Parts: sequence; structure tokens; C-alpha cells
Amino acid sequence: MKKILLFITSISTVSLILTFYSCSNKNEKKPDNSATTGKPKQEDVIKLGQHLVTIIGCNDCHSPKKMGAQGPEIIPDLMLSGYPSNRPLVKLDSKLIKEEGFPMFYPDLTASAGPWGISFAGNLTPDETGIGNWTEKQFKKALTEGKFKGLDDGRTLLPPMPWMNFKALTDDEIHAIFSYLKSIKPVKNIVPSAISPDKM
Repeated sequence: MKKILLFITSISTVSLILTFYSCSNKNEKKPDNSATTGKPKQEDVIKLGQHLVTIIGCNDCHSPKKMGAQGPEIIPDLMLSGYPSNRPLVKLDSKLIKEEGFPMFYPDLTASAGPWGISFAGNLTPDETGIGNWTEKQFKKALTEGKFKGLDDGRTLLPPMPWMNFKALTDDEIHAIFSYLKSIKPVKNIVPSAISPDKM
């Protein structure tokens, strides 16, 4: 009798273990395809791009701002769209710039003047007036080699664009930044051309 009871108990225990194992497997999440293919999910790439754009300060110059209670605040509808084309040019003290070499910034930092002339922050949104028609190769060349619009025969990007700091970005980081910029709201805005020192 003891043997029969021991046998029934053993069977019940094994049955309970199998039932628990079966239920726990049903609750497990399906494996992420990115883990098997080694390729990250696009939403993760875009999140990384947003993080990089934030920490390297792209919004500092490329996003128009308004003055708020805590100082300059990004205008959400114009985020990363560059110097607004409908904004009148502010008269700058060219004596300080030309004779003393002092740089000057517009109040929201979307334009600056210095010995190089006047430069305007570009439109980084995916509109055709921004980087909408750019290839990732062009973007990389602009970001890491300082080539205007990423073109080999283009001029060098003007200050204060710190492209020299971005030479060490990896291809994955550049891809993430480009992917994020392509995912944001497009803003139609034709940024003015740079003004040379003799025309300031």
C-alpha cells in the first residue's frame, strides 16, 4: 500500500512540475528577432538617434526658440528646422566682429556672425528644404568631414558647427542620428545662404 501511495505521489509531483513548466512557457515573451539576427529594431535605433541628437546639442543651434520663464525654450513645431526664413536679419556690430574678431549670436542661437561672415543653422528635418533628399552617405560626409550638404565639391561648414567633434562617431551612431532625423516632423523652411564678411 505504501508503495502504491509513493507511486501516486511521485506521479502527482511530476504532473505538477510539467503543468507549471507548461504554464510558465506560455507566459514567456516570444524571442526578439533582433537577438537572433543581430540587427536592432528600428524603434531602438531611432531612440538612440534621439538620445545622441540631444546630448551632442543639435537643438542648441538648429531649433528656433522663444523666451520662457526659465530662459530660451524650443518651439516644438519648429524643432530642428534651422534659422527661420521669415525672420528679419538683426543688425550686427561689424566693428566688434571685423576689428576685434568677436563672434556674435542671435538670441536663439540659430545664426551667428564672426570673422567668417554670418552663418545660419540648417534645416535638419526630413522636408525637401531640409535633409529630405539627402542620402545617409551625404549626411555622414557633412557630419564627419564638414562638407556643406555632404557634397564633395561643397564648401566647408562654417562656425559654430562643431563638425570636427563628430569625426569619432561610429557608422551605427551616424545611422541612428540620421534615422531619428528622418522620423521627425518635416518643416518647410528655406534657410538663408551664408553671408560673406564683405557683405555683412
